[in-house]
Amino acid sequence: MIPEIGHYALVLALLLAIVQSVMPLVGAARGNVAWMEVGRPAAYGQLLMVTVAFGALMWAYIVSDFSVLNVAENSHSLKPMLYKISGTWGNHEGSLILWVLMLALFGAAVAWFGGNLPPTLKARVLAVQGMIGVGFLLFTLGTSNPFIRLDPAPLDGQDLNPLLQDPGLAFHPPFLYLGYVGFSLTFSFAAAALIEGRVDPAWGRWVRPWTLVAWASLTLGIALGSWWAYYELGWGGWWFWDPVENASLMPWLAGTALLHSAIVVEKRDALKTWTILLAILTFALSLMGTFLVRSGVLTSVHAFAVDPQRGIAILFLLVLATGGSLILYAMRAPSLKTGGLFAPVSREGALVLNNLLLSTATATVLIGTLYPLVLDAMGGSKISVGPPFFNATFVPLMIPLVAAMAVGPLLAGKRADLAGALGRLWAAIALTAVVVLWALWAHGADSVLALVGIAMAAWAFFGAIVEMAERIRLFRVPLADSIARARGLPHGAWGTTIAHAGLGVAIAGMVGTSAWVSEDIRVMRVGDTATVAGYEFRLDKVEELRVDNYITEQGTFTVLRDGAVIATLYPEQRWYPVARMETTEAAIHTTFVSDLYAVLGDRTEDGTGHTVRLYHHPLVPWIWFGSVVMVIGGLVSLSDRRFRIGVPQGRGQSGKAPSAGGIAPQPAE
Repeated sequence: MIPEIGHYALVLALLLAIVQSVMPLVGAARGNVAWMEVGRPAAYGQLLMVTVAFGALMWAYIVSDFSVLNVAENSHSLKPMLYKISGTWGNHEGSLILWVLMLALFGAAVAWFGGNLPPTLKARVLAVQGMIGVGFLLFTLGTSNPFIRLDPAPLDGQDLNPLLQDPGLAFHPPFLYLGYVGFSLTFSFAAAALIEGRVDPAWGRWVRPWTLVAWASLTLGIALGSWWAYYELGWGGWWFWDPVENASLMPWLAGTALLHSAIVVEKRDALKTWTILLAILTFALSLMGTFLVRSGVLTSVHAFAVDPQRGIAILFLLVLATGGSLILYAMRAPSLKTGGLFAPVSREGALVLNNLLLSTATATVLIGTLYPLVLDAMGGSKISVGPPFFNATFVPLMIPLVAAMAVGPLLAGKRADLAGALGRLWAAIALTAVVVLWALWAHGADSVLALVGIAMAAWAFFGAIVEMAERIRLFRVPLADSIARARGLPHGAWGTTIAHAGLGVAIAGMVGTSAWVSEDIRVMRVGDTATVAGYEFRLDKVEELRVDNYITEQGTFTVLRDGAVIATLYPEQRWYPVARMETTEAAIHTTFVSDLYAVLGDRTEDGTGHTVRLYHHPLVPWIWFGSVVMVIGGLVSLSDRRFRIGVPQGRGQSGKAPSAGGIAPQPAE
């Protein structure tokens, strides 16, 4: 009965989404306030119905209702409760319900927090968001219904993909989807602004907090995914330029450009058409990621589905949303006023450079990801584009980006003195030189790119710290005055500093583990030892254990340095009998500055030994620590007062609603 309630709730959600997409739009065109107001209850109702559907599917997983086909195909009665719950979205159908839930959540959030939006803009934003919901609800009900029944019901299920039975993968998809779908709202704001034919600084302020939410969520989702790949897949790396990995990176890069571009719109009333275009393309890239994962055009550990018919349906949604919005952009963008001017050497000029480099980097990743797929579809030879291509094209673009990142915030608005800004960065320059000299002493000059990379990491980190010190005039005025200045700074300034410093930390981790990793692959028998980067790994035993729904072969490594025990590692090879699949569980001893990493491989033919992989990864924990710091920076910026309250309406502005402000609670009616 409960699955049927979930199915009916999805149908009702579709009807409400249709109402949400039509009536507010028509009402805004006709100036009918009552029709415009229909968008609010429709958005709330859609969220309620999708929540009911999602809850019904989760309930079926929790109680192991194998009469539901989706549960029978993706769960098992012996599976731990965490993975029964995460199994709700660990498959194509369930993940679509999660996607639609996020769509409805963002629509309801605009309805609730958009009290300072002009009524017509708010109505159009809700309408566009409703249209996206209609498309995905139709797709779900038509091709991916998660509530189909089985009769007779099997006694047990086929189990969830063992690679997904992991805490990292339990939380990775929700945050990733929150980022993907969050950019649907910036898309809705862009489309609504084009329909109205007006983009002003207030629009830039309205769109920034939603961009921050999406950007921070996507950052955390990507970080969780790379962390999972690092410790679960057993290959010792954290990023492989897999097409699905790239599919999440591209909207992150475009979203980062959008975030910075919106600042120029808000501060200087410039880059309007460019910002609108970025909002459209960022969501288009999110949809493209959905297409790659679910269309069957590629094989990946990340892929959900291999059904070409579903892929065609998603491709239709992608073409409809992107094509329609680009046609609207072509019609309306030329009529938008250009706004304020600024010199190339200025804070705004630095943001434009940031946008150009990020957009070029996005295009590079897009070409490297799609070219093999297009070539294969056209009957050409099968090729793969991997790390060598991206390292040769993407990485060089990041060097000037990071170099400019520390200078830009110190430049004045409209027109600035570049020499003066560099002069204020003397401390960052000196500290960066010290870090490079340390790297040269510790690791030699074998890799010039590694030295450049570590220099960029130090420059980004110390540049952010120096920029904040300049803001509060640290060491130039009494300490009490500096503290008072720090307290008076807007949260957005603190968030920028924290995010930029976090990026520097993450870059240091990427460079350290890529350039200075030590690795040993060999056959080891119980009692054998191997030395990696001065650490001695001793294989003490290998034993077979039965745990929950899998059988594991677990090794025990004692790690010593100078005769002292540093850690005991327990790598595993797991066998899942129901799914008939084997997984590798790496064992990791982590400190703040490095990881010791052990993988137990297959037995030798004579059964007396195992192939093992042993690693020492310098600085690798900094990748995820820096990513978390970046997310914290985004959240601090999101808490800025400008995004929570309105500001007085300007003189020449008419209206029934304030023209600036941000997100504020809906006033009581």
